[in-house]
Amino acid sequence: MKATQKTFPGMAVRAAQECRIFFFCGPDEAGAADAAARIARLLGEAERVEMTGADLRRDPVRLADEARSVSLFGDRRQIHIRTAGDETFDAVETLLSSPVEGWPVLIVATSATDKSRVAKLLADRPDALVGMFHPPDMRAVIDSVRDMAGAAGLRMTGDLAERIARATALDTRMARSEIEKLALYLDASPQSPRTADAAALDAVGAATEDDGMMPVVNAVLSGDSRRMGAELARARELGINPVGLLLAFERRAAQLAQLAGRLGTRSDINSFLEQEMAARRVFFRDKPDLANQLKRWRGKRLERLLERLISLHRSLLADSRNADLQLWHALSEITRAASR
Repeated sequence: MKATQKTFPGMAVRAAQECRIFFFCGPDEAGAADAAARIARLLGEAERVEMTGADLRRDPVRLADEARSVSLFGDRRQIHIRTAGDETFDAVETLLSSPVEGWPVLIVATSATDKSRVAKLLADRPDALVGMFHPPDMRAVIDSVRDMAGAAGLRMTGDLAERIARATALDTRMARSEIEKLALYLDASPQSPRTADAAALDAVGAATEDDGMMPVVNAVLSGDSRRMGAELARARELGINPVGLLLAFERRAAQLAQLAGRLGTRSDINSFLEQEMAARRVFFRDKPDLANQLKRWRGKRLERLLERLISLHRSLLADSRNADLQLWHALSEITRAASR
């Protein structure tokens, strides 16, 4: 079974009922991850088991073992995998050879396409879904935001939906998070709809610049170790929440991934960003920092950055007492990597 970002919404419910393996790929990593999250919700409450492509490349049998294993408390399970390219090919092939039907497996594969080996392995199977996601344009994300809002019981103008699309850098995962926060703030539901306005969005929005987070993000991802030290000290003085700061890094990394996908193999980053500004996908004030960061974070380096941020997020949530120390140490490592 195959899907694109246009056909996926209409296929999602059927796919969740009929498929056991989901492979979401393409240059729009945010769209692929959001699709995986939608399937996870449709599958219902379950214990979430997370693995990386690197884990499965080292131990291809582990996926089949996890998919067949029983939760300690007898709960349903979902296997979630973040990977790059065809790292999971051997693991998926081993899983498919198992005679036992396992728990659902959801794979988000950056740098992979529907022509990859894993996609070809799954494409013709009735129990598998392969979804290919290309970077969306502004109009498509605005429409998605309004659809999300309607499903959450929010009435929303096109202008407000556009503001959310811009604030989240066309990342539908973050847009969905903003919609969920708005619905909670306004006590909205499909049975009791509410009207969302700019004031409500201001109250709950992820205003990273107002929170003083973006100077830290830009110093670290630009490899400016001297400025990074001063910005981290300022973040401590302001009492900025470590997880909130990490989310700001995740948003910028997701934006870089989308931009890198559209940039492709072109070398003229400045001209590309001028085009992105004309298309209203990049804010003019962000251009210098984005140009600097795109030179440093592309291809495998960017993939490793995304994986590191995801791993760090899990660590911070698991050990909140030492979140500050963990984050400062990780950001120092990322700064050194960016400066090379």
